[in-house]
Amino acid sequence: VPMGVLSCMKYLMFIFNVLVFAGGTCLAGVGVWVAVDPAGFQDIVAARAVLSAGAWLLLAVGICLSLLGFLGCCGALRRSRPLLLL
Repeated sequence: VPMGVLSCMKYLMFIFNVLVFAGGTCLAGVGVWVAVDPAGFQDIVAARAVLSAGAWLLLAVGICLSLLGFLGCCGALRRSRPLLLL
């Protein structure tokens, strides 16, 4: 495999993982926002229990995606197979 192809794949994996990290961070931010200020969202969701559960779910998924994206970025830059498989 030519060296240019490997370098291109490395940077494409890095960019993809940055996008996953950014998406996870946005989801976590929305989860925190809904958990801290639920009054603004009570018009959208009628039941408070559903609103609370949804906020915590968004927060948990966002944190997981952010961690996954960060580890993927580190793995792509260092060419670490275990980090990329994680």
